[in-house]
Amino acid sequence: MADEVPKSKRRIRKESLKNKLDRLLNEYKSILICKVDNVGSNQMQKVRIALRGKAEMLMGKNTLWRKVIREHAANNPQLDALLPHVWGNIGFVFTNSDLKDVREIVLKNKVPAAAKSGSFAPIDVFIPPGPTGLDPGQTAFFQALNIATKIARGSIEIINQVHLIKKGDKVTSSHVALLTKLDIKPFFYGVLVDKVYEGGSVYNSSVLDLAPADLYAKFFAGVRKLAALSIAIGYPTMASLPHILGGGFRRLLAISLATNYEIKEAKLFKEAAASAAAAPAAAAGKTESKDAGKKVEAAPKVEEPEEEEDIGLGGGLFGDD
Repeated sequence: MADEVPKSKRRIRKESLKNKLDRLLNEYKSILICKVDNVGSNQMQKVRIALRGKAEMLMGKNTLWRKVIREHAANNPQLDALLPHVWGNIGFVFTNSDLKDVREIVLKNKVPAAAKSGSFAPIDVFIPPGPTGLDPGQTAFFQALNIATKIARGSIEIINQVHLIKKGDKVTSSHVALLTKLDIKPFFYGVLVDKVYEGGSVYNSSVLDLAPADLYAKFFAGVRKLAALSIAIGYPTMASLPHILGGGFRRLLAISLATNYEIKEAKLFKEAAASAAAAPAAAAGKTESKDAGKKVEAAPKVEEPEEEEDIGLGGGLFGDD
């Protein structure tokens, strides 16, 4: 009997990783697909410790992951949705807990990091105004970067806030040199949750920030657009039928009110229209009666001054002559 060839450490490690991935795919129903660029091993260990009891993080080679996922997809076709996202420097976080809580734990572990030449800035970088602690002999360095400075108390002082790097721009060697001189570490690197796998669907992690009210608003906005399109082209759908029936009822109601044709649904509206028409007439009658009463009371007061004036003209001292 020939002796068995001992397995290499690399093969043993790959088999161990495969067995662990098999277990995690069978045990957990949700997966966070994370990007781990510029993340050190010590930081990864802190994330694993923080996730204990809620989730498990697994790192490995993408080729092995694709192979294992295809094997599991034979029994669970929903896992095929993961394959297009297995590329780059990524890791998986397997969980059955609340996805939003697990994501917050993953994103919480960040460490400050210096800028690296050739990388792309994840955020905007600003240099605050004030003293830099550098000697006046380095003024030419700031002038080359078009940064306004002055000499104050024997050191270079930046006059205004400087927007050094915009988000998404490439970091140059000049940026790195300036930030190093000022001892500024502008970036924070950590595990980033990019995608979420749940129930056979893969979506952006930003969806986890949506509240139920936001989801309802987006859903009903789509329903309104569908109803408008259906009405415009004259194609009835479940979204447009309530509007079509409502428009037809309003037309029948208008015809009934304009003619003597009675329908049960129009009776209430006719009564309301009759009462609304009678109200101004009643109000006008009350106004006329009030005005008539005021005129009767004022009539005697107008006649009294006229009688006094006639008596004065009819007699007097000059009338006897």
